[in-house]
Order: sequence, then structure tokens, then C-alpha cells
Amino acid sequence: MASVTAFIRVSKKKIDKANIRFRLRDGRNAQFFHASELEINPAYWDSTRQEIKAKVLFNAEKRARFNRAVSERKAIILDIYNAVTDKEQFTSEQLEVEIDKRLHPEKYIVKEHRQTFFEAYDEFIEKRKLSDWRIRAIWVVIRALRRYELYARRTVNSAFTLDFETITPLVLRDIEEFLRNEYTFYEQYPEIYEAVPESRTPQPRGQNTINGILTKLRTFFIWANDVGKTRNNPFRNYSVEECVYGTPYYISIDERNKIYHTNLNRHPRLAEQRDIFVFQCLIGCRVGDLYKLTRDNIIDGAVEYIPRKTKDGHPVTVRVPLNTIAREILDRYGGYTGPSLFPLIAEQQYNKAIKRIFLAAGLRRKVTVLNPLTREAEQRPIWEVASSHLARRAFVGNLYKQVKDPNLVGALSGHKEGSRAFARYRAIDEEMKNELVKLLE
Repeated sequence: MASVTAFIRVSKKKIDKANIRFRLRDGRNAQFFHASELEINPAYWDSTRQEIKAKVLFNAEKRARFNRAVSERKAIILDIYNAVTDKEQFTSEQLEVEIDKRLHPEKYIVKEHRQTFFEAYDEFIEKRKLSDWRIRAIWVVIRALRRYELYARRTVNSAFTLDFETITPLVLRDIEEFLRNEYTFYEQYPEIYEAVPESRTPQPRGQNTINGILTKLRTFFIWANDVGKTRNNPFRNYSVEECVYGTPYYISIDERNKIYHTNLNRHPRLAEQRDIFVFQCLIGCRVGDLYKLTRDNIIDGAVEYIPRKTKDGHPVTVRVPLNTIAREILDRYGGYTGPSLFPLIAEQQYNKAIKRIFLAAGLRRKVTVLNPLTREAEQRPIWEVASSHLARRAFVGNLYKQVKDPNLVGALSGHKEGSRAFARYRAIDEEMKNELVKLLE
């Protein structure tokens, strides 16, 4: 039967403190040791009774408390040993661990991990059915918020952490100001941009861009409330401004044909991008969708694709019949064996090529554009503001001019029914205005 004894070990004769040790025996071979934190003057220790000597002058309450602690430690050791199922494998080290668990249970409580704000954002991305394009857009928001957090620690509170509960309307206002002025912090706080880098240095953001970031953050908070992550939604008391857009400008069919027939024989690479741009004008897709097209998307004389913007919710297949020019361009690249429909270049280089193409075609007329930073109208040569999205506008604008039916045009462009984008196209064509005025004659 197992038994426990308490003892002290003194290596020097003159010593005023020694730790109480415990030995557990079970038969001749099983022996385990425990060195406790209980201390006693060796001169006071009764090794036979394993307690403080009765005749020593000692505070009665302290004596009783100490002797009781020794007895309780013996009971703990026996209780632990008796609960062991494989006693042959049991060691003194294991005994020490189990005693510590009994004495300090708080050290061994497995604390439930509290999900951080950014971990919740990761879960949001993982559990939502989002397109690659939208995921990339959300990561832009996350990186901006991480930089804001570091900025707030540097300038406001070194312990600041973005959390569901710490984001208030006041913090949202501060985030908005940070987004507006971030381009000025790059040289002042380089360590922030080393910790959370972007592919390019921060540039001034227009209000529409800031609104887009805040709208995405608002969507995340709505999801977090819906799934029970938090009850806080700072956007209940914080309004995101409506985006302001200028009247869309686009090239006419004559201008598009002028581009198509411009002699670029001396610049074959530029001629390829010209053909791609004209093809985009004829099918009206966004540049992201254009870059995903392959020969498999050409079905029975039409191009079919699912716009990436609709993949997140209700996917809609857009089918655009190919006209004579579109088929001619397609046939021209029939021998192209790359992974895409055409020999594409990086989107940024594509936009630069479009500007060169407009200049080569002599398209220099001025258009009124809205400055994204000042929100003031200004006149710019069309070649300066030409980009891949102008192809989509040319498709939508020229079709809308002919049929004036947003739902019919939307079926070809991938715009959702009732899209507010068409409200801007109603004001764009001087010829349409003249036709209306003539109705009064």
C-alpha cells in the first residue's frame, strides 16, 4: 500500500530554512519524490512526527496552518498516485506536474481564443462566395485598415487596436481622414509601409475611392452583425457619401471606325492592342472579363461570359452576337495559341497603348470630365483620359443612343436591371436632345 512521508534535507549544519520534501513509496521498488515550496527552520522540525516540534516556541496559529499544509500535501500526493492507471510508467516529474495542477489550476485553463478583427475579416472572405476581383478589392481595404491601425498607434495611442467594439463613428471619421491624407504619410512613417506594403506608393484618393473603401467596410460590419460576431455597427450613425460621377463621355461609331482603320503597320504591337480595344468596343465587357475570355467563350457566332461582378450574387450569362468587324478581328487572330483570346499585355500597359492609339488616330477633341480629387468639372483631350473602360462606354452609349432601352442594352452589357448607370447616359447625346426639341415644332 502506498504511503507518503515528509522530511527535510540539510547539507549544512547552520541553516535557518529548509524545504519540506515528500517521498511516496509503494512496495520496495516504487519510489517518487516531491520538493515542495513549504519552508521550515530545521531546528523546529520533528522528523518522527513530521511536523513542527511541540515544545518549540511558535505562534500557535502558524504552527497549525503549517502542519495542516504538510498533511494536505501528503493527501494530494496519495490522491494523484491512486488515480494513476499505469503506475509502472509514472515518474517523479509527472508527479510534480500533477501537484502543480492541483495547486495552481488557473495556469492550466485552456483559454478560448478570441477572434481578432482581422481574423474575422479572413473568415468573411472565406465564407462568402466572392469573385477573385472582389477578394482583391477587399484586401486593398484590409491593408489600408492595417496601416491605419499602425498610424493610430504612432500618433494617438500606442495600445490602439482595431476591433469590432473600438470602431465607433469617431474612429470611422478618423479612418476617412487617414484614407484622404495617407499619401502624405509615406515618407513620414516609412516603417508603416514596410510592415504593410502596397505594389505602389500611396497616391491621393478621390472621394469616390474613399466611399468605396468605407462601403466595403460597412458590408463587413453588416455580415458580422448577421452572424453574431458583434452587436456594434458604427455605420448606423455614420453616413457614407454617395459617389459623384460626371456625365459619361464615349467615342462615336465613326471615331471607333477611324481608330480601326488607322494605319499602324509600323507598330505591329500597337496594332494588336488597337484590334483588342475595338473588339472590346463591340462586345462591351469590362477589361477584367476581356482578359478572361478564351476561344471557349465563342459560341455559335456570339461571345458568352459571366461578368465577374455578378459572380458574387446571382450569376448572369451575357451573350453578345459578333458583328462583321468583331468576326473579322477574331479571324485575324485565329492562329493565336496563347491562353487568352488575344495577345494581351498588362492592363496598365494596355491603357497606355490606348492613349497612343487615340493620338495616332487623331482623336484630340476635348471632353468634360470630373476631377476625382476636386470633384470639379474640367476639359481634357479625349486621348489623355482614354482607357479600357472607354470601350465599354462606347458600346453602351452607342447602343443606348439607338434603342434608348436600358434593359435591352443591359442584357448585352451585363448591367443589372434598373442600373443607375443608365441615368447618366440619358444626358449625354446632343443629337438626342435636338430630336426631342424638334418634337415641339
